[in-house]
Amino acid sequence: MKKFHQANLDETFICSKVGFSGRLLQVNIDSVILPNGRETTRELIHHPGAVAIVPILDDGSIIFVKQYRYPVGTVMYEIPAGKLDPGEEPDVCAERELSEETGYSAKEWQRLTSIVTTPGFTDEVIHLYAARGLEKHNQHTDEDEFIDVVKLTPQQVREMVLEGDIFDSKTLSALCVLEMLK
Repeated sequence: MKKFHQANLDETFICSKVGFSGRLLQVNIDSVILPNGRETTRELIHHPGAVAIVPILDDGSIIFVKQYRYPVGTVMYEIPAGKLDPGEEPDVCAERELSEETGYSAKEWQRLTSIVTTPGFTDEVIHLYAARGLEKHNQHTDEDEFIDVVKLTPQQVREMVLEGDIFDSKTLSALCVLEMLK
C-alpha cells in the first residue's frame, strides 16, 4: 500500500494508550499534532488485516457465502474472506479462507488490489484476490461460523448489486476491480 505525505495535511503522532483490547481488535487513543499545531486525539481500531476472494467457476459463476452479520443485523451475501493470523502472508490466508469457508481450492490465483475499509478509524487492510480453476472439497468453517455457500451467475450478481442485495464493501470493491481488468 502506497503512503503519501503532504506537510499541510499530515498529522504527527505524540503518544498512544490502549482503550480496549479484545479477541479481534484493539482500540487505541492516540494523541496527535494537527497541521495547524493544535493537539487532539484520534481513536484508532487496530486490525490484523484480512483477505477476500472472488472464486470464479469455469462457467463464469461466482461462489458467494451467506452469513448473519451481527453489527448490521442481517444475512449478507459476500465473497469469502477472513482475517490474517499473526505472521501469515495474505496469499496463504486467501487459500486457507477459501477452503474453510467454501470447501473449494483453486489452481490459479490473481491478486487484484488491497483496500482500506474505513480509514477514518481503523487501519484494516483487505487484500483482494480472484481464484479460478476451482475444485470442490469439504467446507470446514470455524466453530462460531455459520455459512451457506451459494453459486451465482454473473447476471444474478449484477442484478443483486443493482437491487442492493449485495452491499458489502469488500465484495463490491473486488467485483469492480475484476470488471476493470476484463
